[in-house]
Amino acid sequence: MSTNPPEAPAEGAAGLLARWGFSRAGWLDNRRGEWWLAAQLLLIAALLLPPLPEPEALGLVWPPALRLLGVVLVVAALLLALQSFLGLGSSLTPLPDPIPGAPLVTEGPYAHCRHPLYRAVLIGALGMAVLLGSLLHLLLLLALAAVLGGKARREEQGLVAAHPGYAAYRAATPAIVPCLPWLDWR
Repeated sequence: MSTNPPEAPAEGAAGLLARWGFSRAGWLDNRRGEWWLAAQLLLIAALLLPPLPEPEALGLVWPPALRLLGVVLVVAALLLALQSFLGLGSSLTPLPDPIPGAPLVTEGPYAHCRHPLYRAVLIGALGMAVLLGSLLHLLLLLALAAVLGGKARREEQGLVAAHPGYAAYRAATPAIVPCLPWLDWR
């Protein structure tokens, strides 16, 4: 006979979505920043589109070295995203409003960047643009930078309210990309 306590049942998808704060009403009125998430997901999905225009249509021969650099950037982005995702633990939410009572994470990738998941998305988008040599993908990168900058600003309003130490962390740590005003507003 085992003396270990029984395992808690898995949270399930519905429980996880509720814990993150998703609701039907939120999708209609953006109460927890659902529209920022929707824009982000649409732009990320668009990165899977074929290159437009093809470099050859512009009379360019896209060098294999650039294609390789693009692959390296995409792989690096996936690794950074995984590390950042795992580092958040119970504080993870896809919505910009923080989970009430969740701890503030300032270690691991969060010691060097306040939004390393957003940085990973931008690195991946840059990788796709370089890999494909696509003007469309360059525009998607710029659109993602605009959306993620706005989403991060919304997120930080909630983090300042929830965590007394967030203002000091924000002052000392780059937001997404250091020295780029829209992506670093220290």
